[in-house]
Amino acid sequence: MAREELRKALAAWGLSELEDCAVLVLSELLTNALEHGCEEGAGVETRYVPRPCGLRIEVRDASPKMPAQREPEPGEVNGRGLGIVEALSDQWGWWYHRWHGKTVWAELSLPPGAESGLLHGG
Repeated sequence: MAREELRKALAAWGLSELEDCAVLVLSELLTNALEHGCEEGAGVETRYVPRPCGLRIEVRDASPKMPAQREPEPGEVNGRGLGIVEALSDQWGWWYHRWHGKTVWAELSLPPGAESGLLHGG
């Protein structure tokens, strides 16, 4: 459901050119939040913020544990998510919430020469 919402938002903002990378980054951030950041009964929230030349994806979970990139062993199934996020985004990071949990975010930019609909009021 979150991926479909992101696709719709990108189309509305004229940022469809980011769809493949943005959906993959969102999937990785959501997977991490669901596997490592959810406490029993707590949910995960997503937020998409358009920028004049790109997009910011935010995923909030209830855990105070900071995300940690690691080097998986060859053949290991898990452990590549944040490496994928780093490779596909311009920058990423996280912040803690005063009372509960954290938000992990990633920013993606349109390729040089591409214009978003936001620049033209789209």
